[in-house]
Amino acid sequence: MLDDLTEYLKLSTMSLGTCGKTGQSHIAPVYFVSDENASLYFYSKPKSQHIRDISDNNSVAVSIYPECFDLEEIRGVQMHGIVEKHNSIQDPKGIWHLYKAKFPFVSKLGVFLADNELFMFRPHWIRIVDNHVRFGYKKEYLIKSNNKE
Repeated sequence: MLDDLTEYLKLSTMSLGTCGKTGQSHIAPVYFVSDENASLYFYSKPKSQHIRDISDNNSVAVSIYPECFDLEEIRGVQMHGIVEKHNSIQDPKGIWHLYKAKFPFVSKLGVFLADNELFMFRPHWIRIVDNHVRFGYKKEYLIKSNNKE
């Protein structure tokens, strides 16, 4: 499965879709990094709309895709899963180091980052769409987890 995701996990931005307690949907583009389990990590302000939504309902949708201008070029990843605040103090993998390696400019954003917290998206369903293979090509994965969702 991860081999199918590799090229998409190198991209910079994911679209994070949330739903607030009133039922209003919201989508936010956020920079992300990933680990070997296809969990995605991102920094956001705790008072941002998407994080307020997550505090009410942590079930989210994510999409990652490169820009394209031709029907045959459409490809990307759609995911469903949950978002949790990540405890970076107990982080043996060094998510911050992954983040700095992928986005070197963040080292210069000290004050900005002080207002942000680290969140983790854990997918439970992944669909890869790739019109390079053939028009309408889809491949899906269900990911089992021992955690409550």
